Amino acid sequence: MLVIHFSKKTARWSALLLGVVYGKQRFEYLKPIAEEERRVEEAEKKAREEQERIYKQLSEDSDTILK
Repeated sequence: MLVIHFSKKTARWSALLLGVVYGKQRFEYLKPIAEEERRVEEAEKKAREEQERIYKQLSEDSDTILK
């Protein structure tokens, strides 16, 4: 039978809890940065879609003039 000493158990649980605390702090630090990146990405996507729509409309208009 395998016997794990109390100090080893305590060290394992301590490491686990420290990892959870660190992960929570890291998540809270990165969350606003990710939100800002998503907001910027959405604005760029809207601008790109608007440019594509204008390009498509202009190309359709030029096609009708040439025909």
